[in-house]
Amino acid sequence: MLEFLLSSESIMALLTLTFLEIILGIDNIVFISIAANKLPEHQRSRATNIGLLLAMVQRILLLFFVSFLISLSEPFFVINKEWVHVAVSWQALILFAGGLFLIYKSTSEIREKVETPQHDEANLKSKVIKSLGQAITQILIIDFIFSVDSILTAVGMTNGLHPNTNYTLILMIIAVVISIIVMIGFANPIRKFIDTHPSMQVLGLAFLILIGFMLITEAAHLSDTEIFGQTVGAIPKGYLYFAIAFSLFVEFLNHKMAKRTITKN
Repeated sequence: MLEFLLSSESIMALLTLTFLEIILGIDNIVFISIAANKLPEHQRSRATNIGLLLAMVQRILLLFFVSFLISLSEPFFVINKEWVHVAVSWQALILFAGGLFLIYKSTSEIREKVETPQHDEANLKSKVIKSLGQAITQILIIDFIFSVDSILTAVGMTNGLHPNTNYTLILMIIAVVISIIVMIGFANPIRKFIDTHPSMQVLGLAFLILIGFMLITEAAHLSDTEIFGQTVGAIPKGYLYFAIAFSLFVEFLNHKMAKRTITKN
């Protein structure tokens, strides 16, 4: 297992996944902060830390559940027509549904951030929170909503890296733990950075569209899908890593050029 975790592909997956978990966890931090800020000042940091720790536990439990479903690779339904062949398993079904969900969620989030960026925050601010218990309950609900796309992202980034799903499960758990620790320790600096560079979060959501599409093709590949005699191949993870790294490099150049322009003016 140690050999797998120290392999270049696993390290690249861990770094990329941790980065995405942090970027996509910004909204989680924002909503947790809104809920915590309704409490007396001496309880706010406690509520925030408890909320993030509960988010970590909740995501790890969901990872175990989703990983169990993905391990069910035996087909339970076969479509065998002249022009199409599909062997449907729970593994393929979960990946396909997860891919569709990520594409829908990321496109709707991008639209919302462009058109009505403060809508959800305004709804949460209108809710009354009178005790630490109420705040933690509210935070748990928020965490669960944000955990779904986080878990699907983790599955998309690591599925197929190793035949033993326990190894990839451990890799996903490590990424989730690291991202939560970073968010607890650097929540405010991360929020300020994203506020200054909002395009980073939109870029993170755009990456989810890529991951969603990859999950759908992976589901088709694992289902031995054939359409008019043509099989569907899996997309190598290296293509995804390259696309993310290249996009981040272009974004970095844009920030440098924008900063230079401001300095000259």
